Amino acid sequence: MTEENSFQHVLHQLDKTAEIMNLDHNIHNFLRKPQRSLEVSIPIRMDDGSIQVFEGYRVQYNYARGPCKGGVRYHPSVTYDEVKALAALMTWKCAVADLPYGGAKGGVVCNPKEMSQTELERLTRRYTYMILPIIGPEKDIPAPDMYTNEQTMAWMMDTYSMITGYSVPGVVTGKPLEIGGTKGRSYATGKGVMFITRKALEDYNIPIKGATIAIQGFGKVGSYAAQFLAEKGCKIVGITTMEGGLFNPDGIDIPKLLNHVREQKPFAEYEEKNLEYVPDMEKANKRLISLDVDVLIPAAMENQITHENAGDIEAKIIVEGANAPTTPKADEILIERGIPVIPDILANAGGVVVSYFEWVMSLQAFLWSEREVNVRLRDLMLKAYESVSSIHKKMKVDLRTAAYILAVSRVAKAIELRGLFP
Repeated sequence: MTEENSFQHVLHQLDKTAEIMNLDHNIHNFLRKPQRSLEVSIPIRMDDGSIQVFEGYRVQYNYARGPCKGGVRYHPSVTYDEVKALAALMTWKCAVADLPYGGAKGGVVCNPKEMSQTELERLTRRYTYMILPIIGPEKDIPAPDMYTNEQTMAWMMDTYSMITGYSVPGVVTGKPLEIGGTKGRSYATGKGVMFITRKALEDYNIPIKGATIAIQGFGKVGSYAAQFLAEKGCKIVGITTMEGGLFNPDGIDIPKLLNHVREQKPFAEYEEKNLEYVPDMEKANKRLISLDVDVLIPAAMENQITHENAGDIEAKIIVEGANAPTTPKADEILIERGIPVIPDILANAGGVVVSYFEWVMSLQAFLWSEREVNVRLRDLMLKAYESVSSIHKKMKVDLRTAAYILAVSRVAKAIELRGLFP
């Protein structure tokens, strides 16, 4: 097993969990493969008149518990194995949060930074058309992910609706408010990370006021996690992105940094007292990971904590804001060192939780207030945390294994109850 193959990582954890649970081997074998995978060719007329053909995927890993749910990412490094892994993680994530969903994921191999808005619209509409037979409010509900956003979802919803012949807001979540989106969705994952971090600090007897936090990634998850944690009195002492890293032992002024970033100014131009800027991303990440902090939040890409750097971590707790940021070999090292890892399928479930709320609202055409959304998000996240924590203590397993035991048992029970067709 290589450190780089995300799907092998997911299978490794599933196999480990199945053995501990003494899971029926037939169900275990069933859960090792996606139920449905679609690979599509997406020819697009570019702005210069040329035709470029992109590769796209939609994987529905398991739908025993309900219609599939999962984001769509646009990135040059997208692979079938990566999409399979993320679809499997969505299956477990929805089950941990006890949502009536299966797990899916989509991806297109492209570089959105090099494409115009009109090219991205054509790509999105053609991709939606190509996966249209397997998506729908009762089948599979896409959402935004890496380098996709509310506008992407608006194009997907419109494409599906035009072909269907009537407006179908429930086909996607993460939509703009004006066409059926919900308040609270844009920051839901980051807010969920805050709720879980706050609860973890409480459990490990670390006061939240003054708790030191290091965050890898300052995108949709990392920036909001930083904002909400700073509002609770935490000190964000390190942040890294592709532009490098910012470090301040006194705590970075998060509202000021957010204004700077939202004005699309580079990290290199940000200034405040006692701040140090490290321009090299690799050096910045190496330093961030080894900071002596209360909480390390990897909120960027997969496979960031590996067997090569797990021994350098000085954080008391790791809260996974990203999907699959820790490899299995790194997990073993962290377990041995006694560093608790709040796993991705629990810590970053806030996005799919509020997507579920949005889907319910779209089906009922009945909107909730932002306060209702946030209160329900908090309650669901804390309920999931308590369920995982209970298994962790009762079965004396690490938190990731506890979360998998909870998720796999729920999916396995659904498979058992539904039986085998034909």
